[in-house]
Amino acid sequence: MPKLLKVRSIRSVQGKNAQVFSFFMPGSLVTEIADISRIDRKSASELKGFQRKEIKNHVRSIVDYLDQGEVLFPNAIILALGTGVEFTQSRGRSPDGTLDIGDIGTLAIPYRENGRTEAWIVDGQQRSLALSKTQNGNIPVPVVAFIAENLAVQREQFILVNKAKPLPNRLINELLPEVDTHLPRDLATRKIPSELCNLLNLDPESPFFGIIKRASSAEDTKPVVNDTAIMTMITKSLGNPLGALAQYKGLGNKESDLELMYRDLMTYWTAVKEVFMDAWGLPPNKSRLMHGAGIQAMGVLMDRIMARSVSSTDPAGKIKKELQRISARCCWTTGVWEDLGMEWDAIQNVPRHVKNLTDQLIRIDLMANRERLD
Repeated sequence: MPKLLKVRSIRSVQGKNAQVFSFFMPGSLVTEIADISRIDRKSASELKGFQRKEIKNHVRSIVDYLDQGEVLFPNAIILALGTGVEFTQSRGRSPDGTLDIGDIGTLAIPYRENGRTEAWIVDGQQRSLALSKTQNGNIPVPVVAFIAENLAVQREQFILVNKAKPLPNRLINELLPEVDTHLPRDLATRKIPSELCNLLNLDPESPFFGIIKRASSAEDTKPVVNDTAIMTMITKSLGNPLGALAQYKGLGNKESDLELMYRDLMTYWTAVKEVFMDAWGLPPNKSRLMHGAGIQAMGVLMDRIMARSVSSTDPAGKIKKELQRISARCCWTTGVWEDLGMEWDAIQNVPRHVKNLTDQLIRIDLMANRERLD
């Protein structure tokens, strides 16, 4: 007699008499009853399974989130079940007024043993693996399962479930500041840059006021700076131990100081706007300062210039003077970058061009300071 997992379940019918079940179970037990059908080609004509390989970073991120303790995890796992499962309908009448579209009962699913499997994961592989590894393995997770021992049906459902496009990153980025809960590590690191990006776009005193393109931007507005460029610039400064914003990151139980981060961003970028007024606020095709490459490169320069200005009695004035020393050698709207040998509008938002432009600005900055000291 095989060992069985018994859960309270609701059974309904879809399509051509296909039985569908909905129930909760401890997350750690999902992989004990369900197999992961890995995609593999045994020969040129025979394809096995349908699931991709484990994505370790994704699994680790979910584990970190689950290990925080009292978390909300309503994401359903979808299973295909073999004919070896058994559903026993409960006796008794349903309460008056309830929709008659499902039967309440007990679903019995055999555990995996001796090479026998009666359940396969159709959607939620990475989540299921994380649930098997977390310290919070007793968290009840929702499961939707359907009878489909045929591999072709399992593949069909796998494709249908996963064909929809994931949420665009820019939409997620804009939503993050509105979420006041524990987040997986990869999302948590994006929350502060997104909050700062929001402030820069919504503050009437900000040099970026109303010109940052976000997912919610109305079609009749004309923002010129992509929010991804702003967030990348902020993220790089936070991630660099010598970055202008890194000094305000929270360590241990200390929270990050967004007010000071925002103050420094306002001070530096206001000076950038004032020094490069002719290039500010134009579309990227008319000003590479407003381009993703320009924002990122000037962000790296921010870390250098802010470090030299921190002890000044007039940081804003000091920053402005530092930028004025390099302004004549910058080619945001016309000209050729001297050491790069590239026309101003040849700069693209690709890693090689961003690095080259960053190196060029640093070189110009070094030369300007050397000339000042001479």
